[in-house]
Parts: sequence; structure tokens; C-alpha cells
Amino acid sequence: MKALVFGANGQDGPYLCEALREKGVDVVGVSRSGPWTRGDVANRDEVEAAVRGTQPDYIFQLAASSTTRHEALFDNHASISTGALNVLESARLHAPAARVFIPGSAVQFKNVGQPIDEEAPFEASSPYAVARIQSVYAARYFRSLGVRTYVGYLFHHDSPRRGPRHVAQLIASAAQRIGRGSQEVLELADTAVIKEWTFAGDVVRAMLTLVEQDDVTEAVIGSGEGHSIADWLERCFSAVGRNWRDHVRAKPGGRGEFPRLVSRPTRLRSLGWTPRVSFEQLAQMMMEESLGAPPT
Repeated sequence: MKALVFGANGQDGPYLCEALREKGVDVVGVSRSGPWTRGDVANRDEVEAAVRGTQPDYIFQLAASSTTRHEALFDNHASISTGALNVLESARLHAPAARVFIPGSAVQFKNVGQPIDEEAPFEASSPYAVARIQSVYAARYFRSLGVRTYVGYLFHHDSPRRGPRHVAQLIASAAQRIGRGSQEVLELADTAVIKEWTFAGDVVRAMLTLVEQDDVTEAVIGSGEGHSIADWLERCFSAVGRNWRDHVRAKPGGRGEFPRLVSRPTRLRSLGWTPRVSFEQLAQMMMEESLGAPPT
């Protein structure tokens, strides 16, 4: 068995490659950076060559620009929308029996503060959401052509491999430095925002759970358990014996993108998946494994 993973150098890619290898699957990782085969998912010729040369049983398209800012409009389109089309068409032409995973996102759904499942309507609330919506419709179209395509809608998830500017890593690193005596003050937009904090290793297990069966083609991927940013602050700062309220202030003019973003993963759980790492364990993991270096 062989797997081709585009976006192997992101947060999820290394966990996915590890999980596949543990199952005895030969893995080819593709990325624009890192110790992987160099390639750009937005380049059709490179994607087609990778699929044709690998002849994979599984293809995962994890490459993406993850920001919702308008300035990332064309980067989002290239990596997510065009990337999905390149992968799906290459699979149709050169690996028609492959199972293809295309990620969706929690932020492409209309969010009214209630738990979100696969039946929730889409909402084009940002360039990132637009790109994700387009890639899902592309997956559905190629499914009608016979490509074995799966969509997993990823809700917020974290790990020690998170970049330094993501809020969970930002807080964990700052708490470590403050615990060692730093006098810095952390500015955050809205500590009341509630979202999920699922471990990335559990999320990639969910991806595999989805593509290894035949009955369900789309599912939200998340713990269904919401915690506020204030809860995360409490966990991280209490680990170093500090009160987070003494070291955090509101960012002037800052506000969260949403007050609450939580999944209803009933469909995924019906396949036998449950997260193994709790919110508390994830905080401990990130406090132990993050280096606490200042963000660059």
C-alpha cells in the first residue's frame, strides 16, 4: 500500500505520515519546504507527475494557506481550490482506484453558535471559506465521475507542532517564558471565544478512519467539546504557578472571528472514532514540548 501526502510539512502532515507508516503504508510526502519531496500542489504538472509516478492507494491533499485574511485571496485559491482540482483530476487519470481525502473547514459553515454538523449550510464568509467551499464541490463532482473522494471538515486542532503565531502555541510559549521570569504582557483579542482544542494526532486518525471505510464520504472532524481561550490560559499559566490575568490584557480594537465554533461529530463517532487526548492532556503536552521561544 502506498500513500501520497501533499502538504506533508504542515502541522497535520507529519502526524499523518507517522500514522500511515505505523499501518505499514509506504508514504511519499510532498511539500514546498522541509525534508520532503519538493512540489507545489498548485502546479498541475508537478501534481500529475507525483500521482503518476507513485501510483498511490491513498492521496491526501493537506496543503493550504490557512489565513482568512482578504490579502490571502489568491494564495488560498491556489493551494486549496486549484490544489484540490489538480489532485482530483490527477487521481482520475492516473490512480482511479485511489481513495482521495480533501479537507474542508469549520469556518466554511454558517455559524449561529450551535454545534455544527455536515448538514449545516455553507457560508462564504472569507476568501478561505470560499476556497474550501469550492474544493468540497470539486470533490463531490469528481465523486460523481467515480473518484473515491472523502471530505473531512476540520475543526480547530493543535499540537506542539503548531506555528508560534497560533493562539494555543502563542499562549503556551508565553506562559513558559513568564514562568521563567519574563515580564512580558500577552495581548489577546477575546478570551471568551469558545472553540475546540482537539489533538492533531487524533484528527489524522479520524482522517484514516474516514478513508478506510465505504459508507460515509463526508464528516465533520472534531471532538465536539468546546473550551474558551480563558480555559486554555488557565491550564497553561497554572502549570507554571502564575495567574494568567496578571499577564494578559485585551488587544486594542481586537475581537474574535466568532464567539463559538464547535462540531457535532455524531457521524464520525458512528464509525468508531473518539479522541484519545483530552483538553487537559493537550495543554500539558504543549507546555512540556514547546520551547517557549519568542515568536518570529
